[in-house]
Amino acid sequence: MIKYVLKQNKNKKSLAYLKWYAFPLVEETMDLAELAKHMEEHNTGFTEAMCLGMMTAMVKCIKEQLLAGKNVKIDNLAIFSVGIRNKEGAKTEAEFTAVNNIAGVKLRARATGTLSNANLNTSASVRRASNVFVASSGSGSGSNVAGGNTTTGDNSQTGGSSSSEGNTDSGDGLE
Repeated sequence: MIKYVLKQNKNKKSLAYLKWYAFPLVEETMDLAELAKHMEEHNTGFTEAMCLGMMTAMVKCIKEQLLAGKNVKIDNLAIFSVGIRNKEGAKTEAEFTAVNNIAGVKLRARATGTLSNANLNTSASVRRASNVFVASSGSGSGSNVAGGNTTTGDNSQTGGSSSSEGNTDSGDGLE
């Protein structure tokens, strides 16, 4: 069950100004050690320490391969790749320099296989979180969010503060 909270778009420059959008409520972030313990409890045949060791090595190897210019696909999870954050475009190819025109790199992940957006939409159910204290975006203050136990079949992607209404996603992206 994915719980959500509602937030109002306060960006006056947005076409979606003052409209309300759902955002996922993340109740916990698991680290590798907690995930390893969870995997052991699912009778994987491996101990918690073995699972943690394999996942730690996997993370190190994924980083190594990304820095070598390769993409890494983990079936039914994601394709990891590196993106470039540009500062400003150069007027000519000859004027382009990494120092002046590249701000940095970023990690990108695209869902794949059974974890794709289409499959998540058919598997997920959502429910408004009730009696949860949530920090509202942009204002720095919190608000008490009340809601019911309604499950919805609406799988449309909604959210945030993009400049065009109806083309916004809520959630935490890696891009």
